[in-house]
Amino acid sequence: MIFSTLLRRALALSLPLVTCLAQAAPFEMAVSPSRFELAAKSGERLGQSIDLHNLGSTATALSVRTLDWSYSPEGQITYHDELLPGSCRPWVALERRSLKVPAQAKQAFRFQVTPPADAPRGECRFMIAIEGVEPAQQTIIQSGGASLSLPVTGRIAVAVYVMLGGAEPKLEVQQIGMRDVAGKRSPSITVRNTGDAHGRLDGTVDAKDAQGRSFMLAVEGTPIMPGQTRHLALVPKAEDGQTALQPSYPVKASGILDWDKGSFKLNAEFP
Repeated sequence: MIFSTLLRRALALSLPLVTCLAQAAPFEMAVSPSRFELAAKSGERLGQSIDLHNLGSTATALSVRTLDWSYSPEGQITYHDELLPGSCRPWVALERRSLKVPAQAKQAFRFQVTPPADAPRGECRFMIAIEGVEPAQQTIIQSGGASLSLPVTGRIAVAVYVMLGGAEPKLEVQQIGMRDVAGKRSPSITVRNTGDAHGRLDGTVDAKDAQGRSFMLAVEGTPIMPGQTRHLALVPKAEDGQTALQPSYPVKASGILDWDKGSFKLNAEFP
């Protein structure tokens, strides 16, 4: 996928969380995996690799750095140059701060996370920001003077989650019903995370609207941070490239939604 527009949610979200700023030059990069969800022990060094794919017809110069980030219950992401309280970015070592990926080529980029021996149980979270910049801007980043206001041709921010000491999510369904989501009344499920690591819901449920039409509702798969309560939309799923059904209410829905440590059974009517 070529990233050329400003995206607030991943992805999956799902994450990676991608932004393209810019327009000084084409930024035709893709990465895999889109995010890392890892487990580690305190004092243990963890090494990983990101594959950088240059889909363009010219070589692309990149700078790489880490960022802190926060994610609101409303699903808004904010990036932070400064170290947030409890940041684990000092534990991260990047292979290098700049590189050039040839046209139509793939290149691996390595990083390591080394939690100290006394690191407490919990979740280490950070972003690896892969940015297309001009040579002079690379020099600024290498000297440690970069900021989010620095002009770049594009940015892909790959989320890294490291669960330490057995940290895990604990999700609880608090409510199922209709809510205003992005200015539109939609089916939703309210979920609280009382654990010490992020969690996600995944899956679809069977649904039938007032006209007897059958379709699937898919749950929003964005993260639920420790201590958060989030309202996740259940949206009609488009099948085989078709436009998603606009249901007539009431809608009846039933099925199973999964998360890392279990599942929830949903059986509801949305008026």
